[in-house]
Amino acid sequence: MYAIHPDPTGRTAGQYARRTVRRLRLRTLVTLGVLAVATALLGRAFGLHDTRFLASEVALLASMFVISRYVLPLVERRDRGATGEEHVGGLLEKLSDGGWEVIHDATLGRGNVDHILIGPAGVFTVETKSHPGPVRVGRVHGGTLSQAQAQRRAMERVTGLEVEPLIVYSRAWVDRPLARRKGVRVVPARMLLGYLAKRPDRLTPQDIEGARGRVAAALREWTARGGGADERWRRIR
Repeated sequence: MYAIHPDPTGRTAGQYARRTVRRLRLRTLVTLGVLAVATALLGRAFGLHDTRFLASEVALLASMFVISRYVLPLVERRDRGATGEEHVGGLLEKLSDGGWEVIHDATLGRGNVDHILIGPAGVFTVETKSHPGPVRVGRVHGGTLSQAQAQRRAMERVTGLEVEPLIVYSRAWVDRPLARRKGVRVVPARMLLGYLAKRPDRLTPQDIEGARGRVAAALREWTARGGGADERWRRIR
């Protein structure tokens, strides 16, 4: 029987991304509300033909245009990213009964790691992407690969173990599923659990427990140093 530990980050999958979506939506609503109230007050105070009222109307219309053109698409992408992280996180939670430790939304000083897996088959970092596809492995963005490689190096320093970085597309069709590019394996979410199940065992339960403890200690140290849970990379979705 394997012991199941709570996630040392205290986070659920996609928690930061979902919070970012809520914050963006709230700011958008507040901005529109303030402009609308200011326009109404100026119209009431100075009349509908006053230049100040007309200027506020122009500002309101311009803000609506900017929000519809730039802000709403950003919110949609962030929302899609949060949903992707939640979906992949839900899949990974199914591994808990098989001796795997799953850590979500972790910060180790080199950006956010969506998911960390420590189990019989080894240690993995998972960077979730919600791009709808199709995705060609040979054209995966260089920044995305660099991010996954940096996450691997950070985890290897913490655990002292070899780490395999995974980029998991939550819903995209991938032309060469499970192929590697620059040391990073590209996996569609539908094949993720099957891929992990087929990997040979490399770590003992004691190895897993030790690696998890080192990761938990590193997370506590990073937070104590003032790194904060909200320092993130700009992630390409």
